[in-house]
Amino acid sequence: MADLSWYLQRLGWIDVLDILLVASVVFFVLYLLRGTRAVPLLRGVVILLIVIFLLSSVLPLRAFGWLAENTLPALLVAIPVVFQPELRRALERLGRGGAVFGRTTGNRAVLEQTLAAIVEASRILTNRRLGALIVLERETGLQEFVDNGVFLDAALSSELLVTIFDPHTTLHDGAVIIRGGRAIAAGCVLPLSTAFLADRQLGLRHRAAIGVTEESDAIAIVVSEERSTVSVTQNGRIIPNLDPTRLEGVLGALYQPALERTLPRWLPWQPRTGKPPREGAQ
Repeated sequence: MADLSWYLQRLGWIDVLDILLVASVVFFVLYLLRGTRAVPLLRGVVILLIVIFLLSSVLPLRAFGWLAENTLPALLVAIPVVFQPELRRALERLGRGGAVFGRTTGNRAVLEQTLAAIVEASRILTNRRLGALIVLERETGLQEFVDNGVFLDAALSSELLVTIFDPHTTLHDGAVIIRGGRAIAAGCVLPLSTAFLADRQLGLRHRAAIGVTEESDAIAIVVSEERSTVSVTQNGRIIPNLDPTRLEGVLGALYQPALERTLPRWLPWQPRTGKPPREGAQ
């Protein structure tokens, strides 16, 4: 307490302004990066720096301290390279004057309405033999994919999804991203997975669905126009051939964090490099 009082007594308004400026810069950078995939990477870098600091400062580890002292400058150079896409996108949005809004987490009623709209739209689309790709955003932000699509921020409904994926509309060729119970964007371009290149049964929609779940914790729903089947992907794995009843159960289970660890025991997951079962297989 004595040391704290000593510092406070010698703290001038220039020092306070200096601290506020540094805190504002850190807050602004974090605010720009929220909602993107850079957040988990940034969290990992912070944890790594804390561990390195504790091991090199608290414990008398000379060799490790020398290694940390010589590798930290290289790490500081590598951070902008790793976060280059997110930093560039944040600066572009700042230059356009666009605000970065946080994601809203829906309540149970919103979740049920969202799943009901997706299930009903999937049923209609399979009956009409139309393809679709729907992505449910979770903890990992998908703002970079929202930015390359057409911004909607519309109330979600089965009619909206069916209209978007009608082949006569301009938005059908791409993915719809759902955030907080709302269709935030359509016509979004997603990264393609390379895990199923040898499998000719999976088209671009399935590979895009697997690809976005490999890079985030999102859940993707794919409606195949060729086979009139519905599949769900998560963590780079695919659950094929789901009817509306099973689709609703799978989506509800995947949205429960406590159940995610037990899902591979009872759901028909397909391995990352394996092939999905043929039509009609369970």
